[in-house]
Amino acid sequence: MKNPDISIVVPIFNEAENVRPVYDAVKCAMADTGYAWELVFIDDGSTDGTYKALEEIHSLRGRVHIVRFRRNFGQTAAMAAGLDHARGEIIVTLDGDLQNDPLDIPLLISKMADGYDLVTGWRVNRQDSYSRCAVSRAANWLISLITGVHLHDYGCTLKAVRRDLAKQLKLYGEMHRFIPALAANIGAKILEVPVRHHPRKFGKSKYGFSRTIRVILDLMTVKFLSGYLTRPGHIFGSLGIMALTIGTIITAWLGVQRLVGGTALSDRPLLFLGILLIIVGTQFITMGLLGEMLSRIYHEGQDKPVYAIRDVLTYGNWEPSSIRDGAGAGTASVPLG
Repeated sequence: MKNPDISIVVPIFNEAENVRPVYDAVKCAMADTGYAWELVFIDDGSTDGTYKALEEIHSLRGRVHIVRFRRNFGQTAAMAAGLDHARGEIIVTLDGDLQNDPLDIPLLISKMADGYDLVTGWRVNRQDSYSRCAVSRAANWLISLITGVHLHDYGCTLKAVRRDLAKQLKLYGEMHRFIPALAANIGAKILEVPVRHHPRKFGKSKYGFSRTIRVILDLMTVKFLSGYLTRPGHIFGSLGIMALTIGTIITAWLGVQRLVGGTALSDRPLLFLGILLIIVGTQFITMGLLGEMLSRIYHEGQDKPVYAIRDVLTYGNWEPSSIRDGAGAGTASVPLG
């Protein structure tokens, strides 16, 4: 059986009540598009009846693949597994809680015809609590500022991405929300479009304050990787040389005062600052050298999986797609239509 045109990847965790509605909504959305499509569910170690509901969908209908994790590895790992197992030329990612509307999938796919590598959703009328929306707006502003990829909604799971680009994305930690920034870093042409958003009907949200902290830490990682992955010595070396130079100037100046003017230094805090800067500068330069060594190991080593699979249910003559190269540049926004 030939590969489908569209793969729809749905990471899912403890969403037993949403499995059937998600399938029905996707089927309705894709019915008149004329595309050959498949639906790839990633069960991220659910502990309720989610996997049983997925088995029922799989036994009654075609087009459905199910990848079941051994335990809960998190949304990023589930997203990575979905991208690994999807076979379509265009891969669409979708939340499993039906807050994203599958009816927007054809809109995203249609924009790909304009030459974009990644089309991402923007939940203009977001149906979440005020506090969560406020935190999200602040996070989107910060991510846009730091990464230089200016989008309104980094947290929207609804995205369409070309397969050749998807296979180049390395996802771990909470990196799934930084997919646009990671894609832009390898030259992808990105478009943001307004999409619908609905209140959650079933199940419970998996987001919390602890996740916000992890996102901030991963944001720092993304910024470092996007600018200095192949040259960590540049950032650490620059900081080290700056601190070492300032520290040397301070201590040299104080040394001249002591030798020429006989000024006592025992009560001069500036002396301790100069010594501290020399030590810190030396440490930064050493960290830069170690970073260069780790960078070499990273690029010459082999990738390690961020998830472990228990079961895979497929249909037809199915195998995960292979890794290929790809990708374009820039971001944009268009009105819903």
